[in-house]
Amino acid sequence: MKKFRRSVHRQFRLYRYVMYRETLVDYKEHFWSFLGAFIGIGLIAYLQSLQLPPLENVFLIGSFGASAVLVYGAIQSPLAQPRNLIGGHVVSALVGVTVAKILPDIIWLTAPLAVATSIVAMQVTRSLHPPGGATALIAVSGGTKIAELGYLYVLTPVFSGALILLGVALVFNNITKKRHYPVKYSRLRRSRRKQLKRRFDVK
Repeated sequence: MKKFRRSVHRQFRLYRYVMYRETLVDYKEHFWSFLGAFIGIGLIAYLQSLQLPPLENVFLIGSFGASAVLVYGAIQSPLAQPRNLIGGHVVSALVGVTVAKILPDIIWLTAPLAVATSIVAMQVTRSLHPPGGATALIAVSGGTKIAELGYLYVLTPVFSGALILLGVALVFNNITKKRHYPVKYSRLRRSRRKQLKRRFDVK
């Protein structure tokens, strides 16, 4: 039992070190993170500028900025993977719009309920994505333009915007040998699994 506990503790320390080391990337990684985020958010903003007046920031919801941090700057995080990016936003948007439609416009009730329910919904669907909480919150507090969209909010801007971020991430997160996205399909993830299995396998 003691040997098993030591093995688990070592595995946890190694995992924590790997996740921490990811934030200490070199200048080349900074460049690709910057470029991916710039183009991903830029594409969403450009599409918005073609369809809406400058003051109607409907497509460019704030939660996309938080998603950009994950999918371009922390690509090895489980919370940044495609299932989490797309599923987290869509599930949270559905929750937020539903809360906005069912309950009266009482912000101190709808706002916490939308966020709390979206967290549970993402956990149940295994699509936890922290920016999803903001997506749900925007659905109930985004003003008349968001309210007028209704469930169309789920399709656009949420789903379409998340797809744009994902498409750009698939390109820019796989340009260099050090960047692999999605992680679970990468050679880096497979090699780490083999290394951990050899090192910490309890017989």
